[in-house]
Amino acid sequence: MITRDNIASHELIGLHAEIIQSENAQIVGVSGKIVDETKYMLTLDTEKGLKSFPKDSAEWKFVFNGGTAQIDGTKLTKRSYERMGVKA
Repeated sequence: MITRDNIASHELIGLHAEIIQSENAQIVGVSGKIVDETKYMLTLDTEKGLKSFPKDSAEWKFVFNGGTAQIDGTKLTKRSYERMGVKA
């Protein structure tokens, strides 16, 4: 079960995400469903189509199971299976 404390070690695809702070002011406020994840990027399905954003240049807000969590993107810059501690 995903909680605020362990969200960084879970699969993010399928969650709703929003950029709440970034070095690039143009992307603050962008939100959508995460449809793909690489080591350094998250791809969101936004109102304007699929958009990819670097994980480490933003503070992210995730919505899951009726709860929310904010996390610094630098804590996400690994592949999902590396964050979960699973061998590929």
